[in-house]
Amino acid sequence: MALFMKFVNEPMWKITYILLIIVVCQPILSETYTLPFKVHDMYPDDHVTCDCAYERHFEIYCYPGKPKHVLHTFETVTLKINVDPSNYDVYLGHTPEEVAEQLELQQSSWSFSLLSSKSNIHHLDPFNRTCVGVYNMKRGKYTVELLHLRVDYWRVLLIAVAMLTFMSAPQLSENSLFYYICGISLGITASFLILTYFISRLFPKRPLMYGFLIGGSTVGLYIVQTIWGNLQLILQQYQKYVLLYIGCTGLISFIVCYRLGPVTDPRSKNLIKWALQGMGLGLIYSSTCYQEAAVALMLTVIMCYNFPSVWISKLQAAWKRRFPPKLKLLSEEEYYEQGVRETKKALEELRGYCSSPECDTWKTVLKLKNPVRFAEFMKGDSHLSDDEMVQYEVESRHSTADYDYSDEEEED
Repeated sequence: MALFMKFVNEPMWKITYILLIIVVCQPILSETYTLPFKVHDMYPDDHVTCDCAYERHFEIYCYPGKPKHVLHTFETVTLKINVDPSNYDVYLGHTPEEVAEQLELQQSSWSFSLLSSKSNIHHLDPFNRTCVGVYNMKRGKYTVELLHLRVDYWRVLLIAVAMLTFMSAPQLSENSLFYYICGISLGITASFLILTYFISRLFPKRPLMYGFLIGGSTVGLYIVQTIWGNLQLILQQYQKYVLLYIGCTGLISFIVCYRLGPVTDPRSKNLIKWALQGMGLGLIYSSTCYQEAAVALMLTVIMCYNFPSVWISKLQAAWKRRFPPKLKLLSEEEYYEQGVRETKKALEELRGYCSSPECDTWKTVLKLKNPVRFAEFMKGDSHLSDDEMVQYEVESRHSTADYDYSDEEEED
C-alpha cells in the first residue's frame, strides 16, 4: 500500500513516462503464439472423448446450426463439458478462427482471462454456427456432449410470464402489494450501492485515482465475474449473514415504502405501467433464439392489448349467434329446489333492506294493507299464512294431475 501511495504522489510526467514504457514493451513481454488445435463437428446427442496427453491442450467443437422454423421456436441446444471447471477455459465464437483469435488475445501476461468462461454448461444458438474452444491446462480425459431439447418448457414458461406481465401491467401499477414487493426488492438491490459508496471513501481522492477507477473496468469486470462464479459457495458458507443482511435491508425498505405510501400520481402510475410492459416485451424477445418469431409475437401482443373493446363485444355476440350455447333444462326436483333457495334469498334481502336506514319505515307501513303481518314477517315469521299455504298445496296437486293426464293422452 505504501508503494502504491508513493506511486500516486509522483509527478504526472513521471507516471506518464512509466505508462508509455509499459505500453511500448507489452508486445515484447506478451506471449503471442498459437497452439495447434483440432475442430470437431458436433450434432445433437453426440459424445466426444478427448484424451489430453500433455498440458495446454486446445480443442474446438462446432455446432453447424439448422434452418429457422416456427416449430423450432422453443428449442435449446446445450454443450456440456464433463471436467473440473478449474482445469480449463472456454472460448465462444462463430468460427474456429475467431475462437483461436480469442485464445491468442488471452495468452498475454498483461491480460486477465475475461474472454473465457468457467461453466460446464454452455447454451448455443440453435440456428447459427457456434464454436466452443476448450483450453485444458492439465493432463487427463474429459467428455463433451451436445444436448438438444425440442421444446424447452422453461422458455415456454418465460414467454407465458412475459405475456401475463404485459397484459396485467395496468392492474399491477394500481396494486399496493406489488408496490411493496417491488420497493423491498429495489431497496435490497440498491443497498449494494451504499456499500460501494463507503468502500470508495477508502480510496484517495486524486485525479489519477479516478482515472484508475474509470480505466480499470477490466479489473472490475474480473471481480464481478469471480463473485458471480462463487455466489453459490458464498451463500452456503455465509448463509446466516446473507439472510441477516437481506432481512435488515428488507425491513428498512418496507419502513420507507410504508412511510411514503403507494403511488397516487397518475403519471407515475403510467411510468410504472410502461416499465412493466417494456420488461414484458424484453422477456418475450429473450425467451427464444428465433428473433423474427419473437418480434412477431411482440407485435401480436401489442395489437391484442390495443384492440378496441367494442370490436371484441361484437365478435363475441356474432360467435354466440353462430354457435349458441346449449341450454340445460331443469328437472322437477331441481326446479323446486331452485325456487325455494331463491325465494329464501330474496326474503332475506327484503328484511335487510327494510331494516336499513335507506328504507323509510313509516312511509312503507302506510302503503301496506296489513302492517301487523309485515311486523311479524320482519321478526322472522313466514311470509305466507296457513290458508295461503293450503291453497298453494291444492293448486299444485291440480296442476300436477293435469300434467300427468295430458302426458297419457299424448302416449295414446
